[in-house]
Order: sequence, then C-alpha cells, then structure tokens
Amino acid sequence: MSEILVNKLTGKTTANDITVTVGATATAKLEQGLAKVWSNQNLGTPNGSFNSSGITDNGTGNFTVNFSNAMSNINYSSTLGGADANTNASVLICVNNGTGFATGSINYFNLNEDTGASDYGPISCTVHGDLA
Repeated sequence: MSEILVNKLTGKTTANDITVTVGATATAKLEQGLAKVWSNQNLGTPNGSFNSSGITDNGTGNFTVNFSNAMSNINYSSTLGGADANTNASVLICVNNGTGFATGSINYFNLNEDTGASDYGPISCTVHGDLA
C-alpha cells in the first residue's frame, strides 16, 4: 500500500481544481465533496463544530449556526438532523423559510411531534457548497 504525506493540495492548473476518480471511470471535484460547515449542539451549547463561529439561540427551538467563513451565495445544501434525548418522540428539523439561508449563517427550527418547538437535542447541521 502506498502512502502520500502532504500538508497542502493545490490544483496544477487552478488552485481549487483537484479531480478525484470515484469508481471505475467517474470523477468528481475534491472541493465539491467536502463539508464546508458542520455543527453539533445540545440546548444551544456546541458539542463540536467546523467553520462555525457559534450558535445563536433565537428562542425555543429556533437556532442560527453562524459561519466563520461565509458561503459564496445562499444556494448551498444543508443537512439537518437530531433527536430528543428525553423522549421517544419524532423530531423534525427544518430551515426557517424567511431567514434560513444566508451567506454567513443558517437558521433552523427544531420541532418535537409531542410538544412543538423544542430545545432538546442533540441537533446537527452540515453544509455543502462553495465558500466565498
């Protein structure tokens, strides 16, 4: 087995253009497959994060994950997930339609099927897209 040890990868032609083979013939751009932000929190307190400058608690079940480095536009993809550690109720986490996607943050709601808006967790958020 071969091993490559490097501190930095830079595309030969364009700095962020590194193509990776992902199967017999398919290729993908390395940068497109990397998460640009992730956050895991419980009751508004971060358990861990990447490229997040913190979480704003906007009220019961309403949170904003603030990005350390902004996205290039609001057309990024987000994956949200969570659980209510105190019950067996289903939990729905959704982006706030009015202020949800911003270049410097994402705002979302945590809803418990039994109690409505809920601060329980853990709640996680992952963002894919292009950084500014």
